[in-house]
Amino acid sequence: MKNCISSLNEELQKIANEELGEVTSRIPEDLATLRLWLQHQPHLKYRDDDQFLLQFLRGCKYSMEKAKTKLDLFYSLKSKYPEMLNLCNVDDPKFREVCKLGTFLTLPNPVNGTGPRIVVGRYCYPTNKFGVEDIFQPACALHEILLAQDPFACICGIIYIVDFKEATASHFLQMTPNFCMKLVSFLEKSMPLRIKSVYYINTSGAAQQFFKILFPFFSQKLRERVHVMGADLSEMIKDLSIECLPKDYGGNLPSLEDLTVEFNKSWESCREFFKENANCGTDETLRPGKPLDIDGLFGVGGSFRQLIVD
Repeated sequence: MKNCISSLNEELQKIANEELGEVTSRIPEDLATLRLWLQHQPHLKYRDDDQFLLQFLRGCKYSMEKAKTKLDLFYSLKSKYPEMLNLCNVDDPKFREVCKLGTFLTLPNPVNGTGPRIVVGRYCYPTNKFGVEDIFQPACALHEILLAQDPFACICGIIYIVDFKEATASHFLQMTPNFCMKLVSFLEKSMPLRIKSVYYINTSGAAQQFFKILFPFFSQKLRERVHVMGADLSEMIKDLSIECLPKDYGGNLPSLEDLTVEFNKSWESCREFFKENANCGTDETLRPGKPLDIDGLFGVGGSFRQLIVD
């Protein structure tokens, strides 16, 4: 167990207090309560370090029951879909090959210097060589890096820019309803990182058809935070500012190609973190009560049915 919590700067701590309901003096007690519950879940094999568990409390605005639900679903999904959601080896050649394509990366400057972290996704991969789950394995692992290391993402949340400029019909054919369910259940339902906005840019008619599959899985709150636009990025630039956007999108940061090279260095420092994933997950045969039916968690319109964890 790693009993070490990274301190926040004054501005981020103020945001944590005001927006997340954090009371610094109460953190040890809150962590102890969460750990006590975890210790009574025989089906769960989990990371036990303070920083990791604290983020589930922060991401749920210190609702203990919501934190339990997210933790349980987080590990249940990793065990059910390990190829996409449970990276254990950052040195895997195929994984590194996908990373070099730059399909997903975080941008170095948070919004306004102390705001949400920006994540860029692009469909810039050959579909005759990679499936969409190959591409989203680094994307999902990227979120674990943010969860473990990034105070801006952890406190202020994430803004997504999803660029369809290079997307083709073959890309859209890979994005089945089953894939969309996996993606949304992991990123929105189980990850304790708040999604602040999503910008879909350079969209086409084919992208609009894809949205008809994807959007029903979103919560109503997330749907209200989605911006869909074509090649005119003026709205996004106004919202996010040129200081935190790459020059590909009219910003002052280096190109996405150069930023990808820099971002991919982050996997080196996380090698042991991801190795530990091999020891974590769920064993549904040991779960008290009925095994979790992940496929049944989504009702009509993508609503999330309550997961009972106590």
